[in-house]
Amino acid sequence: MSKFIAVCGSPDSGKSSIAIKVAQSLYNKGKKRVLYFSPDLMVPCMGYIFPHCKESDLYSIGKVLDKTDVYREDVLRSIVTTKNMPNFGYLGYKANENKYTYARPTEDKISQLFMNMRELADYIVIDCVSDRSDLISSLAKAEADVIVQVVTTTLKCMSYYAANGDQFIAFADKVVKVINIKDNDIYLPVGEVKEHFKDVEIKIPYSHSLKQQSITGTLSEHITDKVFCDSILRLAKVVS
Repeated sequence: MSKFIAVCGSPDSGKSSIAIKVAQSLYNKGKKRVLYFSPDLMVPCMGYIFPHCKESDLYSIGKVLDKTDVYREDVLRSIVTTKNMPNFGYLGYKANENKYTYARPTEDKISQLFMNMRELADYIVIDCVSDRSDLISSLAKAEADVIVQVVTTTLKCMSYYAANGDQFIAFADKVVKVINIKDNDIYLPVGEVKEHFKDVEIKIPYSHSLKQQSITGTLSEHITDKVFCDSILRLAKVVS
């Protein structure tokens, strides 16, 4: 039985990096079939995960959702893989695409996509869009077995959840709250954030290696920061 994991957070909370690393950790933990999926058309994931790849080596889920029906073979052909991780794939949009490139997908097509993804993988990690009006992300939260709610130590994050936190009330029984430390700054209000966001289960420490990967476009590669990896492994165990 496959498992859906939705990773949600405010803009610039680091949720994409966490979603990718959790997906990689799930793969490494049991060599299962894992899919990472980003429905973001504001910042298409292929642009920052594979910035050095040829255009011909990348695929877009938009072309699949633009068809009359969503078939398993089409989804399979849209998965981007790396040589060193068989059975691990990335699904998303390409760098030159935006919300005007394709027609807005219908709920039926998204349901078909999710059904096919469940057939293709043991774990599906969905990097949800911060905009609550995004239909794919909304349905992903409803479909998810676990929702990872990422918070970070900024006023921007707290303001986002003050305005949008109500969307998680209906899913409270399957939410795992995580604090992500994005910056190496001793003055970050970690205590205040923990006080504001009750029941935080895991703290993800700042990682210089992760920041380097984000800057150099190598997020698809393994990371060697042991402290960071240990915290991601703990999160992977909780959500699996």
